[in-house]
Amino acid sequence: MPSNLYKNNETDVISWVDDPETVGVFEFTFDGVKFYNLFRDYPYNMTPREVRIFNHENPYWAEFFKERL
Repeated sequence: MPSNLYKNNETDVISWVDDPETVGVFEFTFDGVKFYNLFRDYPYNMTPREVRIFNHENPYWAEFFKERL
């Protein structure tokens, strides 16, 4: 995995991309291979399992985007 990834909690599945050069872009990955853009891809380009994991680990964003589901 790239070194610019971090997890909000040690037990999380999702890793977030830390790119100080980019403002307002939130990217994350489940496996370090396929990356998602929060505003473009959630939940449309994710599997139902990925959406469940994402919602569990990121309740703030799940609430923010609840009308998309």
